Amino acid sequence: MRAVSTSPLSVFAWIRRLVLRVVLGALVMTALVVGGTAFRVWQVARVDDWTPADVAVVLGAAQYNGVPSEVLEARLEHAKGLYDQGVVRHIATTGGRQDGDAYTEGQAGKIWLVEHDVPEDAIIEVGEGNDTLGSMRALADRTSELGLRTAIIVSDPWHSLRARTMAEDAGLDAWTSPTRSGPNVQTRETQWFYIRRETGALLYYRLTRAPAAALDQLDI
Repeated sequence: MRAVSTSPLSVFAWIRRLVLRVVLGALVMTALVVGGTAFRVWQVARVDDWTPADVAVVLGAAQYNGVPSEVLEARLEHAKGLYDQGVVRHIATTGGRQDGDAYTEGQAGKIWLVEHDVPEDAIIEVGEGNDTLGSMRALADRTSELGLRTAIIVSDPWHSLRARTMAEDAGLDAWTSPTRSGPNVQTRETQWFYIRRETGALLYYRLTRAPAAALDQLDI
């Protein structure tokens, strides 16, 4: 009978092949997960669902002494369109206060809506949370108190999947209608930047159930 070689060199070669296969498999799985997530971010960004809901949720973005930034104003305009068309009965403005700010993002959003003829009693101001997850949890508590269960998420297209995921995890039945205007959706380079950013942020959230707060603060 022929003896099986068990020399140190053959054992080392077997271990090296095994390690290479494990590493290659891990790289392939990582590429599939990242690529699949990026595709879903892109896919959901294209969805504009005007199915009637209780509330349109405007995700917060920068404001300057009570005046919305271009990003926030684009979201508010879109939410107002949903309200004017009777798709929602309420608009929720979300977002807390950065250090040194006199107004929360939620307050700035409410001021803008009132100035643009949305009745004050149709606006739900949620001026809490300095990231998407914090805002969604605060919003879910408030809507639960008011008996509101369905929500249309209004943000930039690339933010839609992560925001919807967080809203659903907070207990809302949510779908998305993103704005198609504003500086975050103007150029192809900007679009690819936000797709990459949101892919990383969503994977981080799914792994940790924590917000990617540093990324949320890039919404200008």
